[in-house]
Amino acid sequence: MTSAPTLCIADLTIEFASRRRLARVVDSVSLEVWPGEIVGLIGESGSGKTMTALSVLGLLPRRARLSSGTISLGGDPLAAKSEHEMRRIRGRRVALIPQDALRALNPVMRVDAQVGEPYEIHRSMGWDEARRRAVDLLDSVHLPQPKLRAREYPHQFSGGMQQRAMIAMGLALEPELLICDEPTTALDVTVQAQVLKLLREIRDTHGTAILFITHDLGVIAELCDRVYVMYAGAILEAAPVAELFARPRHPYTQALLRSTPTVRSVQAELMSIPGQIPSPFELPAGCRFADRCPRRHERCAAEPALPAAALNHVARCWLADAHDD
Repeated sequence: MTSAPTLCIADLTIEFASRRRLARVVDSVSLEVWPGEIVGLIGESGSGKTMTALSVLGLLPRRARLSSGTISLGGDPLAAKSEHEMRRIRGRRVALIPQDALRALNPVMRVDAQVGEPYEIHRSMGWDEARRRAVDLLDSVHLPQPKLRAREYPHQFSGGMQQRAMIAMGLALEPELLICDEPTTALDVTVQAQVLKLLREIRDTHGTAILFITHDLGVIAELCDRVYVMYAGAILEAAPVAELFARPRHPYTQALLRSTPTVRSVQAELMSIPGQIPSPFELPAGCRFADRCPRRHERCAAEPALPAAALNHVARCWLADAHDD
């Protein structure tokens, strides 16, 4: 590893203002992604995963604000940068692959125009050269007949082809960091496997750091090197992937694993996690998972801290040391 992570988020807190109240949608989150590493960020919908990713890009919603913490890209602080400075960073140093490629792509622009746009904006490249580069990019992500398909519109592509076009656009300027926000959710399993294989190729070929946001533990197991488990705006557990699956320490992580179908559990009834994730306007005073936890006890009235050991196995739970069996 190099001396500094590609992405370093430290004690990040994001608040969302309603008419009379403030909601803490991201609460003191810290995570790292190193060069050539694929890091997973997993949790139920509403956990704050996408909001964390948008803060890196400087694209928080209008009513959301970064109230504390730092975000660094290759050691370069991002939080204090102006919108003009962030526009030069987006696409060039950090790129986003969104969940719904069809909605993200412009329906009235041909695919080559969209994939080649980063070259025109950031490299002042002429249209003809940008289009040639776009075709090469589409070929590099294994799009069939790239020269022919590049002249088509997004609605003429299948879901997998649309996602490949988005990946090609994100790779145009070889960014240091690629943020993938549930890019395989709407795809069938065969296309999903192809996209995951492509992301591994990108990591191995370019040394790109990848932050992969998902709610699918199967994808995490197949793709990632390390994983952060997020719940109600906070990181509850962080570990190397193999360690997390072998010895999950937090009751929430254990519940997620028990509610995930496996080959051996096909004939068995899947476990569900009772209750629902708390509203960011009504977070409990102690452990935020306590109301849904089968192992809650008196100490859970106070929230435990997450040990500061980013690359090791840590959990925000009073019983963490007892969860190794």
